[in-house]
Amino acid sequence: MKVNAAFIFVAPETDKEIHKSVIETPALILNVIGVKNYEEGVSVAKEMADQGVKAIELCAGFGNEGTAMVAKAVKGKACVGTVRFDHHPGFDFKSGDELFN
Repeated sequence: MKVNAAFIFVAPETDKEIHKSVIETPALILNVIGVKNYEEGVSVAKEMADQGVKAIELCAGFGNEGTAMVAKAVKGKACVGTVRFDHHPGFDFKSGDELFN
């Protein structure tokens, strides 16, 4: 059975309808979706969980608050993990909590 997973990244000027892809291997279906803020990340995570995604990984742009928002939104439907930078080098060493929440 294939693992159905998603990787959600957050970045300014991202369009979730354009900045997305699906990568499929013999063992994995990985949905990669970009969002512009935490609110959109929560919405996309809910959609993914409703479509059967069981593992959602969030990029380092999601700070502690963003990760908690997503985890709460999909609780019981999908597991949530994160890539962690407390202060992201791609965002001038700020947390996503400062930029996207």
